[in-house]
Amino acid sequence: MSSAATTPPSVDKVDGFSRKSVRKAKQKRSQSSSQFRSQGKPIELTPLPLLKDVPAPEQPELFLKKLQQCCTVFDFMDTLSDLKMKEYKRSTLNELVDYVTVSRGYLTEQAYPEVVKMVSYNIFRTLPPTDSNEFDPEEDEPTLEASWPHLQLVYEFFIRFLESQEFQPSIAKKYIDQKFVLQLLELFDSEDPRERDYLKTVLHRIYGKFLGLRAFIRKQINNIFLRIINGFALPLKAEHKQFLVKVLIPLHTVRSLSLFHAQLAYCIVQFLEKDPALTEPVIRGLLKFWPKTCSQKEVMYLGELEEILDVIEPTQFIKIQEPLFKQISRCVSSPHFQVAERALYYWNNEYIMSLIEENSSVILPIMFASLYRISKEHWNPAIVALVYNVLKAFMEMNSTLFDELTATYKSDRQREKKKEKEREELWKKLEDLELKRSLRCDGIIPT
Repeated sequence: MSSAATTPPSVDKVDGFSRKSVRKAKQKRSQSSSQFRSQGKPIELTPLPLLKDVPAPEQPELFLKKLQQCCTVFDFMDTLSDLKMKEYKRSTLNELVDYVTVSRGYLTEQAYPEVVKMVSYNIFRTLPPTDSNEFDPEEDEPTLEASWPHLQLVYEFFIRFLESQEFQPSIAKKYIDQKFVLQLLELFDSEDPRERDYLKTVLHRIYGKFLGLRAFIRKQINNIFLRIINGFALPLKAEHKQFLVKVLIPLHTVRSLSLFHAQLAYCIVQFLEKDPALTEPVIRGLLKFWPKTCSQKEVMYLGELEEILDVIEPTQFIKIQEPLFKQISRCVSSPHFQVAERALYYWNNEYIMSLIEENSSVILPIMFASLYRISKEHWNPAIVALVYNVLKAFMEMNSTLFDELTATYKSDRQREKKKEKEREELWKKLEDLELKRSLRCDGIIPT
């Protein structure tokens, strides 16, 4: 097992979501914990022998006893209570980490529920309230978990357990289930960046080991994203906008987009409803990543674009209408009838139609040539019928421009046909000359 995968994050490490600002660099980090005891009686744990000091056949049973002892949770906000027992539990957890890393034969079927029980007792808890209702990971110092001396070792033990060569998902799935995953995801609200770092690793290992939980994990993460974005305060912070541009939009390029596209599109629209100025970078980002060879993805992109256009402001529409309708024109011309059909359905949307009508002098010249050509050449009669409806709508919007474009298109087509005829005649002359040259070389006709 690679040690790099589970190297404990140092106390002073701060992840990308909690960079310290210069303004607060000298501020003392606060500590908090929801792990406490209401009773004032000291905790006493009976010392057990070290696993290495007992015969191998007895080690699995002793392993279970140590797991049960480590279910005891101490009050770390009281720095003077139970010092001896806290140290004993810490050393026991260290021993368990080493044991699951190097030992063999310890993972009996009886061990699985005890491991999950011990981990659950220690990590699943009600997180302490933040000092401020508007905690900003970019500016504010995180509240560190006071029980981290034990908590870190529990996470480390659980990761080594999941990575063990003897680990059997078929047994563990009885105990590491949907409820367990939900509780795990709730812990991502922890302000302590060290805990979030371990949680990412744990969730990644569970996703890799339990095929039956993958769809559930994806769905719950989608729900978390939706809840987070809905809760963003206005105005949006710079890191939220960066998350949109650097993470959510590039997610459109993944092969498995269809599995979560509906939720992703919803997230995008939520951003735009909170800050309409993001419309231009979002649409330009979608156009940048527009699929070239996958018709199914093109249909999804077109559906998402319609959702965006449903909430777009007219001032923002003007900024992106040219590149947007150049792409729509290409989609309308697609030989794949579903792509063409989805693009043509835009003209059934009343709000989009109002935007097109207001800007018909820009959009009609972009669309006209493709529409006119398709009306004469497309193989699918349903597409041809839709195109005729769109052309009729454009003619009603701006008949003067429509007539001008029709005349220009016909004139251009006549010139093209004339050039094509001239090229054909030229090739015919060249072929005749080549034929005569060959006949002369063969002596069939005199030189």
